[in-house]
Amino acid sequence: MDLKHSASGAAENADSYIASSKSTDMITPKEKESKANNKAPAAPAEGYKVYARRWAVLILFVFYSASNAMQWIQYTIINNIITRYYGISDKWVDWTSMIYMILYIPLIFPGSWFLDKVGLRITALVGIVGTCIGAWIKVFSVDPSLFYVSFIGQAIVALAQVCILSLPARLAAVWFGPDQVSSATSVGVFGNQLGVAIGFVLPPMLVPNSEDINQVGSDLQLMFYLVAGLTSVLLILMAIFFQDKPPTPPSAAQEAANRLEGMAEQQISFGQSLKNLLTNRNFIFLLLSYGINVGVFYAISTLLNPVVLKYYPGHEVDTGRIGLSIVLAGMLGSVVSGIVLDKTHKFKETTLAVYALSMVGMWIFTFTLDTGHIAVVYLTASLLGFFMTGYLPVGFEFGAELTFPEPEGTSSGLLNASAQTFGIFFTLFYSELFYSYGDVPANVAMAVMLIVGTLITAATKSDLRRQNAQVVLPTGGTAATNP
Repeated sequence: MDLKHSASGAAENADSYIASSKSTDMITPKEKESKANNKAPAAPAEGYKVYARRWAVLILFVFYSASNAMQWIQYTIINNIITRYYGISDKWVDWTSMIYMILYIPLIFPGSWFLDKVGLRITALVGIVGTCIGAWIKVFSVDPSLFYVSFIGQAIVALAQVCILSLPARLAAVWFGPDQVSSATSVGVFGNQLGVAIGFVLPPMLVPNSEDINQVGSDLQLMFYLVAGLTSVLLILMAIFFQDKPPTPPSAAQEAANRLEGMAEQQISFGQSLKNLLTNRNFIFLLLSYGINVGVFYAISTLLNPVVLKYYPGHEVDTGRIGLSIVLAGMLGSVVSGIVLDKTHKFKETTLAVYALSMVGMWIFTFTLDTGHIAVVYLTASLLGFFMTGYLPVGFEFGAELTFPEPEGTSSGLLNASAQTFGIFFTLFYSELFYSYGDVPANVAMAVMLIVGTLITAATKSDLRRQNAQVVLPTGGTAATNP
């Protein structure tokens, strides 16, 4: 249902709340005076509206994000098959995953600036065009001597993710009201997780471990054509239906952000915004803790194939399904976390709880791999995924709260850059430990990193600036539907 709030009538399907944050760091002198007089800014006479089309935009973004993310793990989940077909080493297959992380880091700042300047629609269209081009290049790489062509396609798809990963928090803030913004961010991140899930389960099913190299080539060709066709359809849909922003802002916080963008004398340059973020102590703590958590997830996902096959040889399909279990459980965790945040607005507490349980899940996963029962691995991997990948939208939303009114795309971009940086380091470190000493030392090292991340999260203060900017609605209100 779409909502319109006015000063009279009964409020329907909208939550009113007073933010508990005491921060005034980002409040102007006039706002401070208003706060001192205990007066919240009034909602406009016509009320704040949310539009039904927001769900179409969000769902379209989910599939767009999934089409890119599904290609990240496309090679590493069938590592043993790719190495045999192309005659390359395990390290080169690992690089098809790490290229996603490496290319994102230097482009995060240009990508965030681009999003701020051109908006959601143009940024998203650039991303889907890049994803589509990269997918089609892979179609022409099916020959044992053409791995470099496949790698070029993978690199282009990896470049396109710069126009994807920073969008969920921005899209949620632009299109959704304060009582739905956390859930909308969770659904946006869900798209990335959906893609990773498909990337885990589809390649082992489409490209089984056949002794016939020609058959492997045919199977790879089919997989590449399917992905290229999907991205082509999404490109058409995005061009037709994906919109930049609604006619009117959905919340007081977004109205304030729009007002600042529209006033030349109050506009903050991208460089100044970046400086504000990098001098925000609590956000720096979140950068570190978020990077550690997601970096560990990247490392485990990249090396999942050899880790599982060490104890369960010949179970390539199960390896993909275990990866699928991790991500599906994470999707559920994301949705649950988003609902909890929207209902309670306990950002610090939720973030700390999810992080600590991720760490516990990692320890359990570490010491249950060798039980001899692959069903146990399914169970413990799902437990790990529920909290570890369920943490992604929680981190985004906590970052948006800590940094308001800085653009959500910039804060999200920095969080993703931190994740990619830690992901590269942890993947290389995990790989070296695994091939030199075994899976237990490698997994224990990752679990110790999560302990460090939990402690950093505990030291982060709950400075909820965006909540403090929301309008305190009057006791009454009416609801109306808008197209």
